[in-house]
Amino acid sequence: MNKQGQSPIKRRKSRQIMVGDVPVGGDAPIAVQSMTNTETCDVAATVAQINELVAVGADIVRVSVPSMDAAEAFAEIRKQVNIPLVTDIHFDYKIALRVAELGADCLRINPGNIGREDRIRQVVDAARHNGIPIRIGVNAGSLEKDLQKKYGEPTPDALVESAMRHIDILDRLNFPDFKLSLKASDVFMTVAAYRKIASQIEQPLHLGITEAGGLRSGTVKSSVGLGMLLMDGIGD
Repeated sequence: MNKQGQSPIKRRKSRQIMVGDVPVGGDAPIAVQSMTNTETCDVAATVAQINELVAVGADIVRVSVPSMDAAEAFAEIRKQVNIPLVTDIHFDYKIALRVAELGADCLRINPGNIGREDRIRQVVDAARHNGIPIRIGVNAGSLEKDLQKKYGEPTPDALVESAMRHIDILDRLNFPDFKLSLKASDVFMTVAAYRKIASQIEQPLHLGITEAGGLRSGTVKSSVGLGMLLMDGIGD
């Protein structure tokens, strides 16, 4: 803070979306999200961990839903907690369609493995019908095969190109209610990708470093990467 009590950091202007009752983007405070690492089918353990995260200040919690059995377990978890829940979907778009009906507050999809555009269209239709946003979660470890071939290895440009492909699809479907993440285990690659895309879209940016490591190394890597971006005013 400066002498006038104002932060010297000028936040990037972004479109506000709602994840449950938590505003993300716009002039809302930066929301803190964490993720469970339990087996989602273990309802009691997952609910207990969500409550622990709530107790230490999480605003939103992401839950992995790798199967239809996990989707049905999610329905019970949803009944037992009050915090907004993001469902993490990989490979099977039909799981996204199901959890949208079961009370998910946001659908996280990975462009590298969710499949063809017609599947994305169905996910968008489900999100629109249920009044929930989507998070496009680009990950350096699961880029599309043609981008792996084009760039040879994950790069900031590869992450951004993957993101823009799917943003274009959502734009064509007139679905602006999404947020975006671009994650890599390399801190500087992640920072460069976020800086590159920050001026290209108006949607909120979800920050994170993927596979950051153990407690000590993960804390350092995440603190450095997130700190650099937050100082730039990037992050919602």
